Amino acid sequence: MFQTVYCLCVHCTKCQMRPSAISGGSVHIEVFHPHPSPRPLALPLMLTRVPAGFPSPAEEHLDHVLDLNELIVRRPTSTFFVRVEGESMRDAGIRPGDILVIDRAEDPRSGSVVLAALDGDFTVKRFLKQDDQVMLQPEHPDFPPIVLDEHRDFIIWGVVTFVIRALRPCSA
Repeated sequence: MFQTVYCLCVHCTKCQMRPSAISGGSVHIEVFHPHPSPRPLALPLMLTRVPAGFPSPAEEHLDHVLDLNELIVRRPTSTFFVRVEGESMRDAGIRPGDILVIDRAEDPRSGSVVLAALDGDFTVKRFLKQDDQVMLQPEHPDFPPIVLDEHRDFIIWGVVTFVIRALRPCSA
């Protein structure tokens, strides 16, 4: 009924991520945390905006270098990654197989996409709060909103800050 979130399952000894586990009722997932002091991964960022195609790699187009660790991991000690399974957030651009970057230190606001534990199961939904009503809103017309009340066991694990998607299959 709810979208289940699984971990990034690939781990190698060269990786900068440290595994740990999260349990929520009957669901147990392993997550990977970024290394607290990752090696910089500085790649060129082109000054020219590209609607489609690729600009000339000429030096005058370079803006500055972009470190992907700095971009997607703002707080290494509170950030982890999970892999998505399920279609309930497809209209928000979150698809099965995507990797979500979750920040536990980010304050959830109404409209934030969150990783939550609901009645012992993990789910990714849009957190909505209006007046006294709180709900988790899927982004797919086949899934109903989940209205939260005092009878539901609910906790927000973190806010989704980025979605990582491979445009072609990875070999892992």
